[in-house]
Amino acid sequence: MIIAVTGTPGVGKTTVSKLLAERLKYRYVNLRDYAFEKGLGEMKGDELELDVDELAEKFARDFEGEDVIVEGHLAHYMPADIVVVLRAHPKLVAERLKARGYSKEKLGENVEAELVDVILVEAIEENENVIEVDTTGKTPEEVVEEILGLIERGVRRKVGIVDWSEVYDEVIPYLRL
Repeated sequence: MIIAVTGTPGVGKTTVSKLLAERLKYRYVNLRDYAFEKGLGEMKGDELELDVDELAEKFARDFEGEDVIVEGHLAHYMPADIVVVLRAHPKLVAERLKARGYSKEKLGENVEAELVDVILVEAIEENENVIEVDTTGKTPEEVVEEILGLIERGVRRKVGIVDWSEVYDEVIPYLRL
């Protein structure tokens, strides 16, 4: 089984994915590292630009029949049995990205993406089986338990649980207005 863990930068994808892979005894794959290893894409400033279709084809060939947790903000474009979209309060995303040294423009772009569900919408457009999980106020272990519980119960689609529209005023300082 392939489980893709995706979301806006700063929602906890890497931490949760590593724990999930450990719990399930699945192989962990960071999509960005995988693309670099395969010589896919090119760096434009601090961004890796790549052909997502080419990446998905190579990924499908390399991991066919394996148990894998693939993680990255483009993971929802990989062939997967289940896509888990992690969400977090946009202000929390902003603070985490600020601590990572993101530029004001990149920080604003990602806060806006989280605020308006960009990755969730993309995931739903690309996949049948999408599970949305709010990580706000939860430990990574709690998030993993929630994901495992949903999968064990056979949940294949759980979306529309997060609505950040009421926190817009809190995140205005981070947006590119």
